[in-house]
Amino acid sequence: MAKKKKKAPSNTIALNRKARHDYSVEDNFEAGLVLEGWEIKSMREHQVQISESYIMVHKNELFWIGGQITPLLSASTHIHPNPTRPRKLLMHRREIDRLIGQIERKGYTLLPLALYWKNGRAKMDVGLAKGKKAHDKRAADKEQDWNREKQRTLKHSR
Repeated sequence: MAKKKKKAPSNTIALNRKARHDYSVEDNFEAGLVLEGWEIKSMREHQVQISESYIMVHKNELFWIGGQITPLLSASTHIHPNPTRPRKLLMHRREIDRLIGQIERKGYTLLPLALYWKNGRAKMDVGLAKGKKAHDKRAADKEQDWNREKQRTLKHSR
């Protein structure tokens, strides 16, 4: 009897697919998160939504705003979880200062691109991005369609 290989669990908790469509991401950074226990348990169950969230600077610190972590039904009764509370991001001071400078001077914005596990800790992939105009989005969609069509024709010609 052959043993079935179990598929390794993915380290990805949540992805923000909409961000790459609406923004052109220039640079990526890894940030830790300050979380409560119930939030970690919900993240392990993939009860996270990051697509409508953003990252804001307040008093030279970065905060994740608008991200929703849905509390589990089995959460403790003495804790009143707030699913949309602002969560602090942990990064090196030099990185934060550099990001703040680019946000204020060059008109960039910070976006959460992905949440994932790394060495048992929740990490966030933060993207330094600029907004795309409507014609940029159309050009990107055309190029994506063209690349897809090229792959199909190459596949069928073999």
